[in-house]
Parts: sequence; C-alpha cells; structure tokens
Amino acid sequence: MSVVLNEDIPCNLCGARDATLLYPSTLTNPSLNAADFRCTSSEYGVHPPIVRCNVCSLVYANPRWDSSLVSESYSVIEDPTYVEERAGRVLTFSRNLAPFENLIAPNSPTRRLLDVGCHIGVMIELAQARGWEAWGVEPSVWAAEQARARGLRVVTGTLSDAQIPENYFDVVTMWDVIEHLTDPTAEICNVHRVLKPGGVFAIHTIDIESLFARAMGKRWPWLMEMHLYYFSPKTLSKMLAQNGFRLIRSSAQGRYLRLGYFVTRIEPYSKLLYRAFGALVTRFNLGSVAIPVNFGDLFTLYARKI
Repeated sequence: MSVVLNEDIPCNLCGARDATLLYPSTLTNPSLNAADFRCTSSEYGVHPPIVRCNVCSLVYANPRWDSSLVSESYSVIEDPTYVEERAGRVLTFSRNLAPFENLIAPNSPTRRLLDVGCHIGVMIELAQARGWEAWGVEPSVWAAEQARARGLRVVTGTLSDAQIPENYFDVVTMWDVIEHLTDPTAEICNVHRVLKPGGVFAIHTIDIESLFARAMGKRWPWLMEMHLYYFSPKTLSKMLAQNGFRLIRSSAQGRYLRLGYFVTRIEPYSKLLYRAFGALVTRFNLGSVAIPVNFGDLFTLYARKI
C-alpha cells in the first residue's frame, strides 16, 4: 500500500527547491498516526524522505504530511509515559535553568520566562520555584491540562495563537521542539516578537552533523516521522541571524533518563542488549535511577534578540 505525502516544501532557511535525497522514506502506514508524534515514541527509523538543501545545507523531511494534519496530531496527543519519566526531566531542566541567571541583564526589573512546547510544564514549575514569572505554550490539550492542574500558567495552542504582548519576556526556551515545527522560521519570528530587546532565546535540538549522527547514518535514532527538521549549530545559527538574533554560544548537551526508560530506547536496535540490560535493571531494582546520557548528538544554543 503506497504512502501519500502530499506537502512538498521549499527549504525553510533559504527558500530554494534544490535538494538531494539523504534517506529514502521508510513509511509503510498510508495514513498519519498521531501516537507516533508522542515525545516518548520509539518509532526510530520510520520517517518520510529526508533531504539536504544544496544551497544552504539545511536537512529536512520532504515531501511530508500536510501541515494541518501535523498540527492536529499534536493537539490530540496523550503521553502518560512522559509523566512517568518526570524525574529525568526535572534533573535535566534544573540544570538548564542555571545559565539564564547570568545571561539576562543584571538590572532587569523582571524575570519573565516563556517555554514554547512546554508539555506538562516541568520547566515552568522549576522556573517558578526559582522566582521567575513563568509561562508555557503547548499544543497538546491533554498535556496543557496536566500542567494547569499543577497550578501552572499554560496556554493551549501555539505561540501564534497565544495573545502575548510584544517585548514581554526576558527568556524564551524551546526544549526538543524546533525539529517538530512545520515552519521554524515563522516560529522564530514569533519568539522575536515576544522577547524584550536583548532577551535570550534558548533552543535544544538534535544535531544532524554530530559525529554520532554521521557514524550511525540511516540508523541514527532521531530519524523519525515526528522530526521535520534536522539542524546543525551552523544552520540553526544562520536561521536565527536572518531573523533578528545574535549567537551567544552553542554546545553539545545531553539529558537525564531513568534507567528503566533508557532500556526501552535500546529495544528497536538490539533485542539482545535490551533483554540483557533489562534483566540487570529489573534484578537490581534500578529502573528509577536517573543517569546522564550524552552521545554528542544533541545541542543547546543561546542567542540574544538584537
């Protein structure tokens, strides 16, 4: 049965329609399954065609599902496994908060932070505890309700939907979000609008040019249906520069995962390792232990609004 990908797009960075196929489509389902767009999806290696722009080197999925279908999928997603992995997210986001203390102007009268794609609101909750006026925007109705149930200020929808005044926030963050967007350039412009002059924009995403990604090739875990763009520090910096931002710094940065969750990430690649590690984790009751994981294929970039 053939798979119909009905949206053919130009490069989101330079507008060119001159691209080379990197990885052919591995999709077999003729219709989009919203469950495959969950943060905790393990559908590694299942993706539309992935191409590289011959003009600017941006890597992206093309052709792909219609943008309206992608948006609808994110709005209906429910992901209880993400809640179970909360401990790892708390450790990761607690570490991620620290740099902002030094990057915002020391004489700023406000400490306002917006987390775009905040999911269940872990980042917002931690920022609030550190004295920030923290907001979130989240397209998943289920995730936004989870966040609001914890007393957090979260708008259901996208940044373009939210009625946020211009020049309001000192910091805007996107953790593992920009690779999912149908139009990253438009969203960066939205961020620029709501950030104060001199405000800081932090983005964490996957790195298609990392040593691990290049070594793994078509077996790189992050080649997935839900990932529409595959940035490198170079292409992301260029997109930010074109839309009113100046790079502060960029570096590889991993995350914390519970051992029980980490083991499930191994299964699609090696049943033998999955069974062996799973048995050890179960035997010694290590499933809830959080460990740092960094293969060098994730990076965090900080930029300042000009």
